[in-house]
Amino acid sequence: MFTGATRGRTPHTMSRMGDVLAGIHTAWEIAPDSVLIRFTRGNRGTPKLFQVLGERRVPLEALQSVTVSPGERGTVVLHAVPRPGADPLMDAAAGQLKESADPYRLVLPAERATVAEHCADELRAVLPGPGAGPAARWLVSSVGAPLQFKAYDGKVSFDGEKVSFRWSWTGASSAKWKAGDQSYTVSELAGVEWRSPEALEGHLRLLFRGGAPGGAGERPARADQDPAAVVFGLGYGPVHESLPFAAAVLEAVREAAPAVPAAAAPPRDPAGVAERMRHLGELHGAGLVTDEEFRNKKAELLAEL
Repeated sequence: MFTGATRGRTPHTMSRMGDVLAGIHTAWEIAPDSVLIRFTRGNRGTPKLFQVLGERRVPLEALQSVTVSPGERGTVVLHAVPRPGADPLMDAAAGQLKESADPYRLVLPAERATVAEHCADELRAVLPGPGAGPAARWLVSSVGAPLQFKAYDGKVSFDGEKVSFRWSWTGASSAKWKAGDQSYTVSELAGVEWRSPEALEGHLRLLFRGGAPGGAGERPARADQDPAAVVFGLGYGPVHESLPFAAAVLEAVREAAPAVPAAAAPPRDPAGVAERMRHLGELHGAGLVTDEEFRNKKAELLAEL
C-alpha cells in the first residue's frame, strides 16, 4: 500500500515503483514516469465505463494538474486533470461525464487525506503543469477497435479504418433511409462530436474535412436527419459503449493525419435553430421535457443565434 512521509520514516519519493493507492472502484499504481489506473470489475456500483476501460497507463506528461478535495460520506477525492489533446476519451467527453464516471477521480476514505495530499504534492512536482499547453499527440490510448453499438436509429461500427452506419427500420428518419447505409474512411474525417446519451439530444456525429462528406453542401442541423450521425435514446448508445467508440475514432483520425487540427462542429443556421426550438416546445407541451430542462435547453439554443 502507498505510504506517505510520517515521523521516523524516510519521505516517499516517486522513484519507488509499485506504490498503490486503493480507493473505491479504482486503484492508482504510482511509477516514476506514469500512473497505472486500474478499475474494479464486477463490483456493485462500479460505473460500467470503468469496467470497459479495465486499466489505463497514464504518462505523467499527459497530466495537467492534480487536486485533493473533500468527497461525500466521509471520503476524500484525489483528482487528476489530463492535458487537452493527451487523452482521446476525455477530449471526446468534452466535460460531459458525471463525476462518478470520471476515470481520473480516485475516491479514498477520509482518514487517508494526508496520504492523498502527499501523493498530490509529489505528482505536482514532476508534472509539466498548465503552462505546457495542449499535447501534440495522444499520450493515453483509447480502448481501440473494433467497436460497435446500437443507437436509437441504427447500428454503428468501427473497424479501425472506417465508420459504418446501418439504419434501423423503426427508428431512422426518412432522410437517412433515402441516403441509405453509409460508410466513411478515417482519412475523410476531421473529428467526432459526442453528446452524452444522459442529456437531451444525445448523439454521435462524424466531422469531416471541409465540413461535409466530400466537401459538398451544408449538413443537416439535426443529428436525426444527418446520415453521418446516430441519435441516442433511453437504453440506446449508453456512455460505456458510445464514448469509447467516439474516443477510438478520434484517436484514429489524429494518428492518420497528426498535422491537421480537428474541424469544429458545423455552424448552426437560424432556420435550424428555430426548428429545434419548435421541436423542443412540442416535447415540453407533451410533458416529455421538464420545465427546468426546457428553460436550460432553450437558453442553449438562443445562445447559438
